[in-house]
Amino acid sequence: MKAIVVGNGGREHALAWSLLRSPNISRVFCIPGNGGTATLANCQNVAMSATDFDGISRFALVQGAGLVVVGPEAPLAAGLVDRLKAEGIAAFGPTKDGAQIEASKAWAKSLMAEAGVPTAASAAFGTDEKDAAIAYVRQNGAPIVVKADGLAAGKGVVVAQSEGEAIDAIEAILGGRFGEAGATIVIEEFLTGQEVSVLAIADGKTVVPLLPAQDHKQVGEGDTGPNTGGMGVYAPTPLLSSEQVDRVRREVLEPTLAALRSRDIDFRGVLYAGLMVAEDGTPKVLEFNCRFGDPETQAVLPLLETPLDEVLLACVEGRLAELDALEWSEGVSVCVVLASGGYPEAYEKGKVISGIEIAETQDAVVFHAGTTLQQGQLLTSGGRVLGVTTVAEDFEAAIAKTYAAVEPIEFEGCYYRRDIGYRIR
Repeated sequence: MKAIVVGNGGREHALAWSLLRSPNISRVFCIPGNGGTATLANCQNVAMSATDFDGISRFALVQGAGLVVVGPEAPLAAGLVDRLKAEGIAAFGPTKDGAQIEASKAWAKSLMAEAGVPTAASAAFGTDEKDAAIAYVRQNGAPIVVKADGLAAGKGVVVAQSEGEAIDAIEAILGGRFGEAGATIVIEEFLTGQEVSVLAIADGKTVVPLLPAQDHKQVGEGDTGPNTGGMGVYAPTPLLSSEQVDRVRREVLEPTLAALRSRDIDFRGVLYAGLMVAEDGTPKVLEFNCRFGDPETQAVLPLLETPLDEVLLACVEGRLAELDALEWSEGVSVCVVLASGGYPEAYEKGKVISGIEIAETQDAVVFHAGTTLQQGQLLTSGGRVLGVTTVAEDFEAAIAKTYAAVEPIEFEGCYYRRDIGYRIR
């Protein structure tokens, strides 16, 4: 079977790599892909935008693709799956209605309230309600969290340690920092505990959690500095036992899926719960996403033994309940992200990358996120450039192995956190 992966990040490279491990997949096309997918065996980049719905539909039909996997949230929120389904193309990911769970934090909060899902207390404010938003902060005090309502590439969240910082965030976001994504803000209670990502596959009726992972969102070591799209991740995190994952399924994922059904939304795709787990093990939802996590996918999929295409097709066809239990390798994985200097703020592109071949001889998989291949030369093209992943028997070994593989990789301005996995060391 031929498959198509839409997107150009590290998540999409990991999806293409994982699909090609299956005996059922002969070829993967990435639209538009990156420098890593350009050199992946049996994979071909297609020079087309992820928002070119007409072009993607035509290409899928011409190629006779048996599955299209939509990676990023933006084309999902814009309705790419709706378009593909209308053409009779098997597409993995929620429809536009379902993607609202990520595209609007205020909508998601309303859904969680309807479902009885545990989450932080919050309130939403529009551009003409700045004074009310500031009053809400002063009434509730700090620390407090200010979020852009819409899609902001993982950078629309400010954890304000003071009322002044919260007010600055309100003024910046409502003042246009994230464009339309910040036309509404959500201000919510600051929760304490450990952040854990639980990605699950949902087919509208059945939900199957994947291994829990812990991302490192902030740019600086010790979880300091501004939020990013993610600087590294490990899986499966021991912060959430199998019994706790089952609790998340029962108390978070299944009620959310039922609430979506009550709104006539047949949600088929990834239902990704970003959780704060308190010291007593109680999980509360920080936010929902409607797609595979990035970089969580780069750590979770290398541990999956069940062919990925079989899982995704069972989801698309509404038969997850008939699928055998997912098989996982017994090891653990660690992924460290290499970023451009200056990220998540302004950064330069076009820097020559070297050393990946050496890293890959050390039993590492290097997933490309912000790279491009130009005249045979690999160059940086994004804020997060590479994700270096290794698998080992335990976390001590996996952390050491990953950082050893990171060492030979070089590009001007390269930055990475040196403490990924520090909470379990």
